[in-house]
Amino acid sequence: MNKLLTDDTKAIILLCGILGNDRSVKPLAQREYSRVVCWLIGRNLRPASLLIREHTHSVAVESGLDVERLTLLLDRGVQLGFAVENWHRNGIWVISRSDQDYPARYKRHLKDKAPPLLFGVGDRSLLRGGGVAIVGSRNIDPDGEGFTREVGELCALNKMPVVSGGARGVDQIVMKAALDAKGVVVGVLVENLLRKSTERYARNAISDGRLLLISPYHPEARFTVGTAMGRNKLIYTMADYGLVVSVEYKKGGTWAGAEEELKRSESLPIFVRVSDGTPVGNKKLLDLGAIVWPNNLKKKKLNKQLDEAASKVTIHKKTDDLNLFDVQIQKPSVSVDIDKELKTIEKVEENSEQEILQKSVYEAIVPIILAQMSLPITIDELAKQLDVSKKQLNVWLKRAVEEHKIMKLSRPVRYCKMDI
Repeated sequence: MNKLLTDDTKAIILLCGILGNDRSVKPLAQREYSRVVCWLIGRNLRPASLLIREHTHSVAVESGLDVERLTLLLDRGVQLGFAVENWHRNGIWVISRSDQDYPARYKRHLKDKAPPLLFGVGDRSLLRGGGVAIVGSRNIDPDGEGFTREVGELCALNKMPVVSGGARGVDQIVMKAALDAKGVVVGVLVENLLRKSTERYARNAISDGRLLLISPYHPEARFTVGTAMGRNKLIYTMADYGLVVSVEYKKGGTWAGAEEELKRSESLPIFVRVSDGTPVGNKKLLDLGAIVWPNNLKKKKLNKQLDEAASKVTIHKKTDDLNLFDVQIQKPSVSVDIDKELKTIEKVEENSEQEILQKSVYEAIVPIILAQMSLPITIDELAKQLDVSKKQLNVWLKRAVEEHKIMKLSRPVRYCKMDI
């Protein structure tokens, strides 16, 4: 095995990686690997511990996996050696969630949804990310094409990385424009990292340290709709801002990715091109919280201008919320039952106080709940240990699962914390 790989990464590749042409055993899907992680955390072990065979049976049984399958995956040491040698020969490196240079943005924002493995070609320091994630449809109108090039050049001028997906259309146009302008580009690919890294434009930019190509899929993976959808969040999470150049309403990966990001609790500021000729989908994104890309941007200080545009929208939303409490000082245009309005306001304020209290209690109880999860635990056992009702505990657990602080296992239903 390649000495550049940590033992943790070797174990994760054996479990989750596709090695050569052998398809006799199916690698673990991300949800399956997450169950393994939960088992490891419960015993204060690392992925490398699975290279010791005495753990194989226990992790398989307690994670709901087939023992023979897990054994066959971990027995692929020879195939791993050949695969790593081939990747290394072609300039491809691989890192896992356990490595120090794995993108902090992915761990912070995606939690257990962060891909276990990342393959890449180029300067790993570019994994720090930043800049603008720019995406759009494969088929784009002439005005959109010109706009895309201008934005790519503007990012290069401001030394802000462009993050995109390498697909035909907007992705390739903006990546090429930024590279031609001597900018930095991070491409999050869904297919054939090996082939795309050897294309002429890529080789030169990689050599200059201005292009990083990464993929959560093996270096010769083929395109599928599922994998394309899966990488959308990786594009956005790598950047500080998002920009949708062109999108069809409720169709395709561009719409799905933007909608997913806008619904995320800690969403990036997502900008969208809006003009007379833009598709209907662009304007519909505004209803989900997207921001109109500012017109007449100055060439310098793009970062500051985007921050200002995003903050204005946030302030506007807060102002709208406050207007709900201004009814007693507004001059009514029709007859209003003031007593009824005041009672409504008091009820809203009372509910708000209750929500704040519930939030404070939840934030206080979560560390206590996590402390009880040295091993996967059922809700009955947890309720007994904490001396709380199952109904209330279920509310807290549901929220913690949504926030990716803990994981819900099945067969039987148990809960465990997520740290790796």
